[in-house]
Amino acid sequence: MRSVRRLPRPRTLRARLTFALVILLAVSCAAVGLAAVVELNGFLTQRLDEQLTQAGTRFPESLEHNRPGPGGRVPDDHDGDEQGDTRRLATGTFGARLLNGEVTNKGLIRSGDPSADLGVDLTAGDRKALAAVPADGRPHTVELSALDDYRIVAKPGRDGDVLVVGLPLEPVQAAVHRLEAVAGIVFGLALVATGVTGAFWVRWSLRPLSRVAATATRVSELPLASGEVALPARAPEPDSRSEVGRVSAAFNRMLGHVEDALTKRHASEERLRRFAADASHELRTPVASVRGHAELALLHPGPVPPEVTRALERIAAESSRMGEMVDDLLLLARLDAGRPLERRPVDLTHLVLDAVTDARAAGPDHRWTLDLPEEPVTVTGDTHRLQQVLANLLANARVHTPVGTKVTVTLDTEDGSARLSVHDDGPGVPGEVQPGVFERFTRAEHRRRQDAPGGGAGLGLSIVAAVVEAHGGSVGLESGPGATTFTVRLPLGGVSNG
Repeated sequence: MRSVRRLPRPRTLRARLTFALVILLAVSCAAVGLAAVVELNGFLTQRLDEQLTQAGTRFPESLEHNRPGPGGRVPDDHDGDEQGDTRRLATGTFGARLLNGEVTNKGLIRSGDPSADLGVDLTAGDRKALAAVPADGRPHTVELSALDDYRIVAKPGRDGDVLVVGLPLEPVQAAVHRLEAVAGIVFGLALVATGVTGAFWVRWSLRPLSRVAATATRVSELPLASGEVALPARAPEPDSRSEVGRVSAAFNRMLGHVEDALTKRHASEERLRRFAADASHELRTPVASVRGHAELALLHPGPVPPEVTRALERIAAESSRMGEMVDDLLLLARLDAGRPLERRPVDLTHLVLDAVTDARAAGPDHRWTLDLPEEPVTVTGDTHRLQQVLANLLANARVHTPVGTKVTVTLDTEDGSARLSVHDDGPGVPGEVQPGVFERFTRAEHRRRQDAPGGGAGLGLSIVAAVVEAHGGSVGLESGPGATTFTVRLPLGGVSNG
């Protein structure tokens, strides 16, 4: 079976209101038109029945044989058609005389002239239809193929016959059809005018909602994730007693609450950034002092117990790691504060070569491959920070994948950007970790490499994202079992500070 295609439904509120208005008007017009047609048809039919009552049976009586006609003239009898008495009878009046169910005489007034031709030919079906009319003196509608629809009255005659008189329904039907045509044209024009006018009226009435939608669209385009946000002007508020006015007022109150929350969040973030920057700056000196004293103690020429030596080595190693963490936190705080980075041409190809060389030395148990373009790729940025991005990505691939993993570093250009990808065939990043992999202090509970050291602070990839964003670029991740790819895109031309 073919599926029935449904008519498209209006989607917007404006279209729905206009459609509902037109439908209601169409139903109302149809009801009014139907009532008018029925009433007019009943009224005209009643008038026609009254005319039949007034006409009586004088005409069919005058059709009997050997009965004088007008002026005392006796008509000739041939083929059953008689002249009959046509005085004061309407044009189209039909008369007939039936005896024992058979039509013996019949006549039709074609004009007001008594001498006019009154003959009419009835078919066998017409004769049966006339014989079937009950002789109860009530009007009945009969369809005569020779004459069309008629209102017929049949009454018993004095000679055991049945006298039939009828008037045509054509004038009634013509008037009803004319009313139907006029009503259809008028109602059709009214529907068109109402649809057009209603569309403009609904559009004008819903203008405040359109302004609310425009304001909401502008808000949705704002960078609300971080930084200080200035929300646009509020939506206009019409009469608060209307539904649209209440929606506008509620929307403006919601924007006020959102703006207050964003302002408080921004203030809290600023305090945290200042605290992180101050704490990192203040920690650098004591951490460096602890590391220096530990290294100095290890250089003592006198005998030192092995356990003391081991403790001093651990102190030096942990203080070194803490110093790197403090430097990372201080870098993130500076990037959050929008401090400008160094801007100069950087040979990204040379940086990739050096970074992969260092990665091979740090992870000889991995397979490192390199895919570079024939021409050098140059970007504008901070050499030291871009080098840190490469080092963090390669260290992430080395630390979080098992021995023997193949790591492929690819550099090329695409759509005016330098594209750097680091791909490995390790177990992949857990799905629950991927959405926040570039956030700070993100660490997977089940690391990709089970024997990987757990000393990372979860800042490496967040530094990658922050540095790349400060250079006007982007970083993304695609990961699954056996395939993990970090992709960095940097503009080839100069960029401004973000």
